[in-house]
Amino acid sequence: MPDHTDPIINSEKRGRLSSLFSFFKNPKETTMDETKLVSPTEKVNSLVQQSDFISRDLSWLKFNDRVLDQAQNEERNLFDRLKFLAITSSNLDEFLSIRLGSLYNYLDYGKERVDYSGLREIPFRKMLMKELHEFVRLQNECYTDHLQPLFAQHGFRVIGMEDVVGDETADIEEYFERTVYPMLTPMLFDYTHAFPVLLAKVLVLGVITQVKGTTSEEDRKLSFVQLPLNLPRFYVIEREEEILFLPIEKIVRAHIYKLYRNVDIVSTNLFRIIRNGDFSLEESDDMESDFIDEIKQKIKNRRLGRVVSVAIEPDTNPDLLNLIKKRWEIDDYNVFRAQGLIDYTCLWSIVKHPEFKDQIPPIHPPVPPLGLERERIPDVFEAMKERDILLHHPYNNFEPVLQLLEQAADDPKVLSIKLTIYRLAKNSRVTDALLRAAENGKHVAVLFEVKARFDEENNIREAQRLQKAGCFVIYGIGQLKTHTKLLLIVRNEGNRVLRYAHLSSGNYNEDTSRLYTDTGLLTTNEEYTQDISEFFNVITGHSSPTEYQNLITAPRYMRNKLIELIRNEAENAKAGLPCGICIKINSLEDRETIQELYIASQAGVPVRLIVRGMCCLRPRRKGLSENISVRSLVGDFLEHSRIFYFHQNGEPLVYGGSADAMVRSFDRRIESLFKLVDTRVKQEAIHILYFSLLDNVNAYEMQEDGTYVKCKEPDEEPLNVHKAFFDVTLEDVLKVKLFVPDQKPADTVEEDLARQQQSAEAQSEQQIVE
Repeated sequence: MPDHTDPIINSEKRGRLSSLFSFFKNPKETTMDETKLVSPTEKVNSLVQQSDFISRDLSWLKFNDRVLDQAQNEERNLFDRLKFLAITSSNLDEFLSIRLGSLYNYLDYGKERVDYSGLREIPFRKMLMKELHEFVRLQNECYTDHLQPLFAQHGFRVIGMEDVVGDETADIEEYFERTVYPMLTPMLFDYTHAFPVLLAKVLVLGVITQVKGTTSEEDRKLSFVQLPLNLPRFYVIEREEEILFLPIEKIVRAHIYKLYRNVDIVSTNLFRIIRNGDFSLEESDDMESDFIDEIKQKIKNRRLGRVVSVAIEPDTNPDLLNLIKKRWEIDDYNVFRAQGLIDYTCLWSIVKHPEFKDQIPPIHPPVPPLGLERERIPDVFEAMKERDILLHHPYNNFEPVLQLLEQAADDPKVLSIKLTIYRLAKNSRVTDALLRAAENGKHVAVLFEVKARFDEENNIREAQRLQKAGCFVIYGIGQLKTHTKLLLIVRNEGNRVLRYAHLSSGNYNEDTSRLYTDTGLLTTNEEYTQDISEFFNVITGHSSPTEYQNLITAPRYMRNKLIELIRNEAENAKAGLPCGICIKINSLEDRETIQELYIASQAGVPVRLIVRGMCCLRPRRKGLSENISVRSLVGDFLEHSRIFYFHQNGEPLVYGGSADAMVRSFDRRIESLFKLVDTRVKQEAIHILYFSLLDNVNAYEMQEDGTYVKCKEPDEEPLNVHKAFFDVTLEDVLKVKLFVPDQKPADTVEEDLARQQQSAEAQSEQQIVE
């Protein structure tokens, strides 16, 4: 395993810094050449293709390919395309930190690992890294060849110091002297100075200097300068005809000599590292103190984790490159050359510049939920008592949920509020409502998941605020992550005590609710509220649940229940009865679930999967999965809703909820799926699936080999669900059906939907209205 402690080296024995460079130099190769990365062998490729499962990590990269495809889409606005390129970069950062980090947990500790592709850890690493290099190449090509040439015609450019003229030079000089210079700290590394701790996701300049006037390598020294994260990524120059964005690293490089007096600068090279951010938690007996302290320590350790990737400039000094490769025990597979910018997340600074506000495509305002005349409900309690309400975000506003919490906080009739929280908005109205409720004397119980990845610090801070205000806060349940989204409000209405509930696939986060597609259910149905009461008693106390009426929960029951429902469809197929499975989720990775879907396909069940991200199931393989199709929707909104549909001989069973079909969801998380019992609400969920299968603008069809093909045909009328859902009517919803009775088991999705459209007009609304 790499030694991340600073080496103690006796300078008298080792000699001068020139020996340091020669010590770290690879005599066989002093420069990196990506063409020398070993391609997967024919045998390895054959093994991967023969597997009935697709690698989780390779499938994830295919998802980021689809996001990159949005940046390459010439029909999109330039600023939209820049946004998607920035998203691919943040996605890649997380992948390198967590997924590649996880792989290195096996490599560094000599643990064995066999990927779904059938490859062991070492050959799989080579294949994965080769795919990563190809993706980075495509990113660079997208920026330099397709997007950057369009900047000038949109009134801006990304420039270098050579483009600065006249008074601009003096202004930049002053900006550097007053603002940047005081924040920079050269960190020397030699035999008397320990190797500095360099932070992940921070731009770093590696500077090699030598004694002034000499050329001898004996007099060279190496230091590092980290660029502060709290400085703007670009210095902005506003000219009459255009706006210029000057990267901060170019300013620092141009003035770096001011940090190094009376020495010559040999080279200055920019790089950026990603560290292993994957960690697990050991269960603690004292959940109140030890557990939180452990999480805080793990967060600190993440900042010091082993380096898994380095992004560098094309002309990086080979001595510097060899030194950091040896120091961090990485090789050319871990080194990525940036042809455009290092870290495309900086493009958000351009996209969000006020000058371009009018050039950003407007977002359609939310519409009221079906059956309601307005999005802000005068009295949420009264509306919920009338009937169940399905919210489909962002097409419907998140406001009714916030309004429910805020109304409950101030309502003297409300006795208690119970809520699970996974991620919150920065200035959260949810937190404010809960604080106010506690101040008003209501019992507030919050299960706060402080292990939500990369939100740990914010969640700990918000949870402690609630705890200080008198709320009963539970910091997760042992090693399980609480990912379910449930809200329960108890209200004394004089002659009775009534419970109000909200069940959802998405977080209680008003910011992401504008960007993610999610479904949520507002209800007073006693079957739901009793289930949720029982659920909270289980997770806040010490009890085992009786069987829920409308909930399927994990980690105990969810996998088995879903497998039971899949098998039921297979039995119907064998009996010649109408059958079908349609599932919309973010990820499909659980091997047992995939195996059951294969068996159902072989029995003749048509299986339609809508999987946004990674999918380890291999569709359309002869004799295995011929009746399974997989499509992915990637577009203006992040597809985040989960819906499970089982045809049940024409009596559909439909679930919504927070869980994906993953090992972590079934075994390592507290999750819930909720059955949709209200007939109209069920139809709304079915309509979401129906439109998702019809989309030909955002949809990609997965091929047997794991690649994806855009679904749009030249002569097809476009249907973009990210626009169409704003215009859905109750009449549209009530007439759709999936898997019509006269279908044949092996029919394609297109044939299924064509028959549905033909038979829709013949359907009587009276058959499905409450």
